[in-house]
Amino acid sequence: MRVTAIGAYFGRWGKEGPGVALIIAEHISTVSVSDSAVGKLENAGVQSGGEARRSLGLAATTSIVIGNMVGSGVFLLPASLAAYGIYSLWGWIVSTAGALLLARMFSRLSRRAPLAGGPYAYPREVFGDFAGFLLAWMYWISIAAAVAAIAVAFVSYLTAFLPSLGTHRLAGAVTAIAASWLLTGVNILGVRVAGRLQLITVILKISPLLVFALWGVFYFNPHLLVSGEPVQSAPAAINASAALTMWAFLGLECATIPADHVKDPERTIPRATLYGTGIAAIFYILCTTAVMGIIPAGSLVHANAPFADAAKLVWGGWAGGLIAGAAAISCFGALNGWILMSGQFPQAAARDNLFPKLFARELNRGTPAAGLFVSSAIATLLIVMNYSGGLVATFNVIILIATFFTLVPYMLCSLAELLLGRGDQGSGRNIALASLAFAFSLWATAGAGRDTLYWGTLLMLAGLPLYTWQKWRQSDKARL
Repeated sequence: MRVTAIGAYFGRWGKEGPGVALIIAEHISTVSVSDSAVGKLENAGVQSGGEARRSLGLAATTSIVIGNMVGSGVFLLPASLAAYGIYSLWGWIVSTAGALLLARMFSRLSRRAPLAGGPYAYPREVFGDFAGFLLAWMYWISIAAAVAAIAVAFVSYLTAFLPSLGTHRLAGAVTAIAASWLLTGVNILGVRVAGRLQLITVILKISPLLVFALWGVFYFNPHLLVSGEPVQSAPAAINASAALTMWAFLGLECATIPADHVKDPERTIPRATLYGTGIAAIFYILCTTAVMGIIPAGSLVHANAPFADAAKLVWGGWAGGLIAGAAAISCFGALNGWILMSGQFPQAAARDNLFPKLFARELNRGTPAAGLFVSSAIATLLIVMNYSGGLVATFNVIILIATFFTLVPYMLCSLAELLLGRGDQGSGRNIALASLAFAFSLWATAGAGRDTLYWGTLLMLAGLPLYTWQKWRQSDKARL
């Protein structure tokens, strides 16, 4: 029997890199497990499979962490951060420190108990099914929000070739929605097709961006960076920019998700998580700072394709088109990965008896169509609700929602580490680490703004009837 679950190969693929693409291409079409192994895989609190399935070493696992973060997340951030000027650099520094803190916390959790299932597995282990459901629900919504954000980023870079998509907001929104549903159809055809598409887009996107990131440093003008006039006080500007930049680090926990397939997970996952987060942070800061030091802040804040605009200033029009094309391809591939994840995650939660069994069902091609349809419908709704502000404004709103819905699971994981680490040797360090990780997540959540917290809380509470219905059905079955 063939099975695909959250504990298999699917981390936060939205910012996928070469490592993920190669793993998809090499493994998705070949992994089969017995019915007895399926029972183990369905339980996120139990390691499943034998050593024969542990095919991911340190390099591959680190590449998952890097690839899942580096990608579409960076392409519009220079425009998002332009209003905060020099304070955005402090935001990067703080969010990088926080991301490394969270990476360390996840690495300790994985060393203590390498559970498949990602961020909801540990709080579920400590706090029970309700906490597991709530975090699985929020994580799923964050995936749907990521689908919407990356679809918008994809269209934003298409404006380099079709400027009308930027000037006519409805046309831009319709194109973003069409792209997401097109790739939903691709994923319904089967994960093998999606995996092949992933490999192609990854190969095409990497080289131009790396060249620009390194070459752009020589054109950096620090006076342009300072010229940004923040609309808030310095602490508020740093807090707001840190909340935006945290979007780029979402995925740092992904090495914990395929724990069943990692060689020596107690040692490999902690190291891969820390190495991957550190390398991604260097790449992000280098890229965004280069763009912000090339384009004046007043122009950058309105740029739909900031990397392409910066490349034009450095090398001319041909380079702008090349970078815009690479960015659009990257976003398209990232969108494919997030949509793939948007079906797999609710399927795994359903197999863990946290979501309705509807999401666990598969079509003849082995694809979880219900999760794909519902996720893409949520993404469509988010785009429709926010498109009137323009592409960059829509992107900012949606990434803040996605960040909020990921930071709350991070907070619960911090508390799980606090409780799981009691009585360990060096428990004082565990308490300090977990407390700092919780405090940073709470602080970053506050930076998302009142509107994000308001709508995010409503969306979180909207999942409670689903949990009640699920428990009702389970209690009815128990009586039979």
